[in-house]
Amino acid sequence: MEQYANLSGNSAVIAFQIEPGAIMVQFDSGWFYLYNGTSTSQANIQEMQSLARAGRGLNSFIVRVVKKGYARKWR
Repeated sequence: MEQYANLSGNSAVIAFQIEPGAIMVQFDSGWFYLYNGTSTSQANIQEMQSLARAGRGLNSFIVRVVKKGYARKWR
C-alpha cells in the first residue's frame, strides 16, 4: 500500500492501493475498505484514485459521495 500524503493534515485516510477499476483504502481506525465497480460507479472510483494520488480530498469525497458504497471492509 502507498502512504496517503494527507496534505490537508486532517484526513482519516492513511494509505491506499490502486488497482484497475478499484481502490483499497486504509483508515486510521484500522479498517480497510475495498471500493470497486460493483459497489460504486466507475466515475467515483476514478475520482477516488485521482484524489488518492493528489493526497487531498479522498476522505471527504468518500464521506460526501461514496458513503457506504464499498464492496468489502475488514480489519
